[in-house]
Amino acid sequence: MKRLQVLLLVALSSTLFLFGCGKEEEPEKAAVELFAEQQPELQEQETSENQTVQTQEDETPPAEGMVRSTLTNEWIDGELANARPISIMIPNDSAALPHYNLSKADILYECPVEGGITRCMAVIKDWEDMERIGNVRSCRDYFVYWSFEWDSIYLHYGGPFYINTIIEKSDTDHITGSPYGNKRTDNMYEKAFFRSTDKKAPHNAYASGEGINAAIEKFDYSKTYRDNYYDPNHFRFASPKQPNTLEQYSDAVTAGEIDLQPAYSKTDTAFTYNPEDGLYYRYMYGKADTDAANDNQQLAFKNVLIQFTYHEVRDEKGYLAFQVHDTTRDGYFFTNGKGIHVTWKKTADYEPTRYYDDNGNEIEVNTGKTMICILREGDSFEADGTSLKSRVN
Repeated sequence: MKRLQVLLLVALSSTLFLFGCGKEEEPEKAAVELFAEQQPELQEQETSENQTVQTQEDETPPAEGMVRSTLTNEWIDGELANARPISIMIPNDSAALPHYNLSKADILYECPVEGGITRCMAVIKDWEDMERIGNVRSCRDYFVYWSFEWDSIYLHYGGPFYINTIIEKSDTDHITGSPYGNKRTDNMYEKAFFRSTDKKAPHNAYASGEGINAAIEKFDYSKTYRDNYYDPNHFRFASPKQPNTLEQYSDAVTAGEIDLQPAYSKTDTAFTYNPEDGLYYRYMYGKADTDAANDNQQLAFKNVLIQFTYHEVRDEKGYLAFQVHDTTRDGYFFTNGKGIHVTWKKTADYEPTRYYDDNGNEIEVNTGKTMICILREGDSFEADGTSLKSRVN
């Protein structure tokens, strides 16, 4: 896959400005090409094509038939091993809170959208028994490229015309909650989603496992991973018996508090580390971010990844475009109360994003849920009061 290169930054055309490419196609030359500087190649460590997770050979599952999840490395029912997850768009407006079933997300992405607010995308492996998921909001095309990494079925409630090209690709398995696009037949959008009475529109749209299954059957989507679309070695996991403490890095920073307010000014997204269970607890608007479907449990993550990403403003309405691959950019990785600088790289639509330490080695994430926060280059955030920003500008 060839790299994109930059010429001068100019105004975006009224057509699409998508930072992505087809699964097996070379990217088309855009009117504005990005990043002239050739980034240094990173040392990539080889992994077996047949290896799904890095586990101890002598491990014994806690129950018969259980396997390690390729998303979290946690034990899951073996019947879920080959099941495709869903990726569902979640609003972060204060009026949308609390969310339902986000504590069950294996991976949670957060990224700015127009208006200075952020939006999330939850990747959920075990979703079929859920009665209320969300709430659900509209698509932004850059989220779709992240959903591709997991070969997930993408759920959204419509979206601006910028999404047309990516959402209408023949291999984009998506379910929309609005009468949009070529996937709508027989009012299926009305069956896959529902509106609650405890919130006002647009914050009262939700999905359910039953509705998602009905749409999957209608559109004849595969519920198991498609051949050549998913790399089970997306993350390199540390052994649960020897977790990654980051103590091997002399320049690791302490990170009891991660404050994204400088970058996410409206949501005030932040994380507090709890050394008793080794998790980062998520906050929004100065309050615990909780799950109304799970006894108001606060969302918590074992790993927090920060990705600085090139972006542009598309139009006067403030719609954004982010470069999601064909680039090498930097960020930070936090786990067990410490953090290190990393570099991330993604080469194609369905290829995983890889993260490397400053020695060029792929990092090892720890067993558990992962939060991935996308920041615009030029923005900053704080770890224990120390301001951290991109090293690439």
